[in-house]
Amino acid sequence: MADERRERFLTSSGIELPNDFNPDNVSALDPAADLGSPGEFPYTRGVRRNMYRGRFWTMRQYAGFATARESNERYKYLLSQGTTGLSVAFDLPTQIGLDSDDPLALGEVGKVGVAIDSIEDMLTLFDGIPLDRVSTSMTINATASTLLCLYLAVARRQGVGFHMVNGTIQNDILKEYIARGTYIYPPKPSLRLITDTFAFCAAEVPNWNTISISGYHIREAGSTAAQELAFTLADAICYVQAAIDVGLAVDDFAPRLSFFFNAHNDLLEEVAKFRAARRLWARIMRDRFGAKAAKSQMLRFHTQTAGSTLTAQQPEVNVVRTTIQALAA
Repeated sequence: MADERRERFLTSSGIELPNDFNPDNVSALDPAADLGSPGEFPYTRGVRRNMYRGRFWTMRQYAGFATARESNERYKYLLSQGTTGLSVAFDLPTQIGLDSDDPLALGEVGKVGVAIDSIEDMLTLFDGIPLDRVSTSMTINATASTLLCLYLAVARRQGVGFHMVNGTIQNDILKEYIARGTYIYPPKPSLRLITDTFAFCAAEVPNWNTISISGYHIREAGSTAAQELAFTLADAICYVQAAIDVGLAVDDFAPRLSFFFNAHNDLLEEVAKFRAARRLWARIMRDRFGAKAAKSQMLRFHTQTAGSTLTAQQPEVNVVRTTIQALAA
């Protein structure tokens, strides 16, 4: 239109926006099949019937200082200030299986998270933190199975049964090939480690989220919202198929799959992305993989605000950006 500021208006994903929306835009929508009620298939409006009236989301602050002792002090402080779970950041040597004294680790030890080299480090990290009462998320991928074993060893020393432990390991190696680069092994043996973790936890650690299938890093690497969702669901399909191929029953492991998405500046596009993700995943699990259990069809996800949107200049504006992103989340 001649009186408009530019010829076309697009979302960050390049989707063209009309001048206005009206009932014609949703004429093909089947409210029952496409939306449903909260807590009902296809879970577009959320996986819980009463939303946050029944239970708040888990609140964590991603943290990991140079040493296990410093990190432990930080975790205790965060818990004393009202966080309801822990989120552990590991340094790069730990992420790629290097001890702190390895020459290849020079200059990186304790730099972007805590260094863990042994069970003693892990015991120090969680000293005085009861693992049967605190949920822990560990951002670890190539060495996820090793860190999970160390965590369970700490639980055992605390006298906590594996069935009482709950938390999450990221354990998403495919997005490491796509976006981050902290992989160790080729894809096939890496997938074997992941499906072995699915099987072990289904039998021994039933409340543990065995993977956090991550679009966050893909978005930070430059994808659009639509691409973030597409790559994340493609990775998820690969993991489910790999588990089925080694003989696991979908309803035995799928309820403990979780997801991790980015929250960017375009509020409505981000909300639409989250809703679409839940609906698509529910249908994929039911129609493609034959999942019968409701929890197998639910897309449970964690989200964080977008670091790539922040600027060093006029840092106060970052508060506005992250406020919009948190509102979308």
